[in-house]
Amino acid sequence: MTLLPIGVGLLFTSVLLLGFVLLAAGGTSVPLDRRRPVQDQPDSHLSRFAGSAVHLFDGFFARHRIRLFNREALDDAGLRLSQADFFVLVLAGAFVGALAGLVVAGPLLAIFLVLLAPFVGHLVLGILAGKRRNAFDQQLSDTLQLLAGGLRAGHSILRAIDAAATESQSPTSEEMRRVVTETSLGRDLLASLNDTSERMRNEDFVWIAQAIQINREVGGNLAEVLDQVNETIRERSEIKGHIKSLAAEGKFSAYILMAMPVGIVAMLMLVNPGYMNVMFTHPLGWGMMAASVILMTIGGLWMRKIIDLKF
Repeated sequence: MTLLPIGVGLLFTSVLLLGFVLLAAGGTSVPLDRRRPVQDQPDSHLSRFAGSAVHLFDGFFARHRIRLFNREALDDAGLRLSQADFFVLVLAGAFVGALAGLVVAGPLLAIFLVLLAPFVGHLVLGILAGKRRNAFDQQLSDTLQLLAGGLRAGHSILRAIDAAATESQSPTSEEMRRVVTETSLGRDLLASLNDTSERMRNEDFVWIAQAIQINREVGGNLAEVLDQVNETIRERSEIKGHIKSLAAEGKFSAYILMAMPVGIVAMLMLVNPGYMNVMFTHPLGWGMMAASVILMTIGGLWMRKIIDLKF
């Protein structure tokens, strides 16, 4: 009989311990600092200075209607920056270049690098835009397959374009999404597609826009038409690749001929530093260098025109 009270006490104690464990396990395990409201970190002095500079240049460009790095060029390059943002980046690059030129060779090189910064900015935008257009051209065949597949599944052309925007990679996804957005806001589909072809400078996409417009006017099997256009585009791409491979030798020769005079001068300055001093100090040497730069520029443009085949 003495064991009964002891058993009841142990059972009651175990129930209490079990309840404590369950309540403790059911409680939150998130640390206290994570349960507090999120507080943004204060911006650094550099961030505040950059934001103030962007705001200042943005207002200046808006008042004077300056289009140094316009919105179209930034969109073609795929940069989600405003004109003022990119201009501040160019100014930062010019400042860094000026410091480097001042340390390396003095104020003349620093001034030259500062003046060169806007041209480098435009060159960077052109290179990024060219890469983006090439990527769009390479993805065009897959885009046509997605459009044709969506049409065969019973979707409308706008819904097929939306599906292509979802499934494709950049920049095709961005351009297709832009077409869908503009059409949803009331713009004509053909006008939006033509603008896309102009931005991407793609003649093949013009055929796609015309095929879609003709189908909207006279009807027919648009999926089959897109398949035929896709087959034509693939054949053109094969011919284009063959021509580029044949023209690669001419391009390489042009690069070597353009780099050879500069390489020879650099080699002579390293082997015998005083050998080229007359070229840089005498007026006749300046004239010869200017004439060589002009002739090399003409020759480079000439060779570029020869190997730049239109098809």
